[in-house]
Amino acid sequence: MKQTTLYVSDMDGTLLGADSQVSEHSRNIISDLSEQGALITVATARTPATVKPLLQGTLTLPPAIVMTGAALWNRRSDTYADVRFMPPCDVDEALRACAACDIHPFVYTLHPEGILEVYHDGTQLNRAEQNFYDQRRHLSLKRFHLRRTLPEEARCRTVLLCALGRIAHTDEAASSIRTMTECAVHSYPDAIIPEIGILEIFAPGVSKADAIKRVASSLGASRIVAFGDNLNDLPMFAMADVAVAVGNALPEVREAADTVIGPNTSDSVARFIREDFLAQA
Repeated sequence: MKQTTLYVSDMDGTLLGADSQVSEHSRNIISDLSEQGALITVATARTPATVKPLLQGTLTLPPAIVMTGAALWNRRSDTYADVRFMPPCDVDEALRACAACDIHPFVYTLHPEGILEVYHDGTQLNRAEQNFYDQRRHLSLKRFHLRRTLPEEARCRTVLLCALGRIAHTDEAASSIRTMTECAVHSYPDAIIPEIGILEIFAPGVSKADAIKRVASSLGASRIVAFGDNLNDLPMFAMADVAVAVGNALPEVREAADTVIGPNTSDSVARFIREDFLAQA
């Protein structure tokens, strides 16, 4: 009996090329396979504000897994689904821990109309925060607010907190939040400026792997093929039936993979999916 396979790819460093775009060749392969019924989607830390333009012209059928699994995004209707909101008490604890470590997170909240409202106290943006803000403030599907207090209604609809600061500070805050809450916490150095740390805080249990399980179950998929390049892809590698690392992946990721393919600059993910899908037919 033929298995139904769900193909899930990380975006940055995996599906996206060196120019941080889906190449025309990959776009054509994925769209053609989707028209044949292939279940192909992405799992990314990105929000729909950047996922939408990056996947423009690429046909995919399942919802996109966004914000590291905190929500699903239906590309056809431009709507969120299965959103995992943070408990308000955890939002408060996380904000206190960040303040104690002299970092000020961007607080991502989901407005009932389906727009991400992003709050920051705005008093003193560091260089990394200013760059982050400048690159994103004009995007559709996302509105930024620089204000000292978080509105109560937003506090109850918080999806994630994202902070950028000195890596010693973000690591200290991460340790404190892990101790005080059961939140899913990720702390890692920025890929471009290693001395800058990135801290991401989600509701308990949020992960790409958990979201993939939910999507696979809803689609009746009994086989999962996952593609990645970085350490945050290891949890989905652990639950996938086939874990595929791109050639440019970190050594630890290549070691954990069942298969290592070409780099992200060679349409390697799309080529592998085509070969595997046709072999399953």
